[in-house]
Amino acid sequence: MFLYEKKLQYPVRVSKCDPQMAKFLIEQYGGADGELAAALRYMNQRYSIPDKVIGLLTDISMEEFSHLEMIATMVLKLTKDATPEQLRAAGLGDHYANHGQALFYQNASGVPWNASYIAAKCDPIADLYEDIAAEEKARATYQHLIDLTDDVDLQDSLKFLREREIVHSMRFREAVEMLKEEQGKQKFF
Repeated sequence: MFLYEKKLQYPVRVSKCDPQMAKFLIEQYGGADGELAAALRYMNQRYSIPDKVIGLLTDISMEEFSHLEMIATMVLKLTKDATPEQLRAAGLGDHYANHGQALFYQNASGVPWNASYIAAKCDPIADLYEDIAAEEKARATYQHLIDLTDDVDLQDSLKFLREREIVHSMRFREAVEMLKEEQGKQKFF
C-alpha cells in the first residue's frame, strides 16, 4: 500500500508568470525522458527483475511520480495568471485551444506521450543500463531548464530535481554491480 502525504517532496516556488518556461517544463511532464515515462518504466520493470532490486525500482518509481507532481505544480504556477494572448505568444496556443490551462501528457513540442517511451527487455542488466541512461538524460534536461530561466525560486526546485536524478543514476549503477556480482557466482544444485 502507498502512503500519500498531501505535500510536495520539495517546495515549488515561482517568482513570476512565465508561460514560455511552462512550455519548456512540459517536456519533463510528458516527454520521452520525462517523469511519467520514468515512473512507468521502473514500475513495469520491477515485475521481471530479481528480488534484490524490486524495492529499488518501486521506490524510485514512486519518487518519479512525486517529481511529476512537482513539474505539474511548476507549470500551473507559471501559467496561473497568463492570458490567452500570453499563452499564444509562448507557443501554447494549440495547447490552450485543446486543453485550456489543464495539463496534458505531451512534450514541449506538443507531441503526446506514448508507451513506446517505456523500455523493458526482461534482462535485468540491460534494463538497469536503460534506467541509468534515462536518469542521465533527465539530469541533462533539468540542467538545460535551469539555464533557460532567471527565476531563482524556480531554479531552486529544478536543481533539487536534477540532484535526485543523479542519486537515482548512482543507485541504478550500484544495482548493476550487485547483479553482475551475482551473475558471476557458480550455481550449485
